[in-house]
Amino acid sequence: MKRKQFDTLKSRLEEPRRFIQVLAGPRQVGKSTLLKQVLGEISTPSLLISTDGADFNDKEWIANQWNSARLMAQSQGSGKDFILCIDEIQNIRNWSKYVKAEYDFDTLHNIPIKVVLSGSSRVMLMRGLSESLAGRFEMIYMPHWSYAEMQEAFGFSVNDYIYFGGYPGAAALIKEENRWRNYLRSSIIDATMERDVLIDKPVNNPALLRKTLELASAYSGQELSIQKIVGELQDFGSASTAKNYLTLLAQSCLVAPVEKFSMDIARTRSSVPKMQVYNNALRTYYVKHSYAQTIARPDLWGRLYESCVGTHLINATLGGEIELFYWRERDKEVDYILRKGEDIIALEVKSNRVANTEGLAYFKSKFQPYRSYVIGAQGIPIEQFLSLNLQDLF
Repeated sequence: MKRKQFDTLKSRLEEPRRFIQVLAGPRQVGKSTLLKQVLGEISTPSLLISTDGADFNDKEWIANQWNSARLMAQSQGSGKDFILCIDEIQNIRNWSKYVKAEYDFDTLHNIPIKVVLSGSSRVMLMRGLSESLAGRFEMIYMPHWSYAEMQEAFGFSVNDYIYFGGYPGAAALIKEENRWRNYLRSSIIDATMERDVLIDKPVNNPALLRKTLELASAYSGQELSIQKIVGELQDFGSASTAKNYLTLLAQSCLVAPVEKFSMDIARTRSSVPKMQVYNNALRTYYVKHSYAQTIARPDLWGRLYESCVGTHLINATLGGEIELFYWRERDKEVDYILRKGEDIIALEVKSNRVANTEGLAYFKSKFQPYRSYVIGAQGIPIEQFLSLNLQDLF
């Protein structure tokens, strides 16, 4: 299966050399596979290199790989294009400085090497790109896999997707839940923590970072104050530390705080956030109920169901013009609010036939949203909603 980013990258690599192409996204969403697919379908000769096993502090590593690419390009004949792809570039310290030097050398000497960089740590990539490579790159973002993609590639039912989420590497393991959980721990959680977050960012209390991830993921789809995080974690750290760690987790596309909607920006920023995982597998992993136990209990299933809708929303709004919120006023609430410019969309999630929409009706009377929708029972079927482009809601 080819993700939609395939056509974007292939088209750009078939253009004349203009910008470095940066393929960014969380771990285990298929960035390396996409690179191999694209290189396999274009005629331009190429070199694909992974930083796995490279010395994090090796200042010469990038220069050595680039020189290999130049030698290979030269062997193709003068003036012919060549593609150099470096996978997981963030594993090299100060990578952007060295990439800038090599890329500018090629530009100055008319060496037609097109460059593709991929990376899993959004914060490390953006820091390097903004510091050294401004004006020299284009970003292609690969989000977590959608329900439609998991259904097409692995035959997932919507219930499979709600419970097991969208990690393609774990799809074959869903019949063996212990193996599935072991995969998430080693290939997603541990790898992201140790190779994306802790490797470059000073973290005084790694135990608090992991505990924050656990608690925030378990509360996905629910409100959770920073003070409650600190209280639950007892002596692990302060409110400011927990808030900073939530920022790191959001930048790594694991879990993020969704702010409460308000017309007053100051009140929005000071509100109690709702936690939201980027992939529902994380919500399931930390709650630890089995598939059979969860689907048999309406209370557990309802929370997972709402969190799954949230994953679709948070991935679709990342880095775009649509903002994501939730809303509550005393006992009235609306699960998710979308804002695009001055237009507001209210979304209420219903996993069962109990269609209590008092909060939605109150919100509509108070804010006059552009549109409102119910997702699930007596509304848009969740299978349809999880396949929607959010722009179509406006």
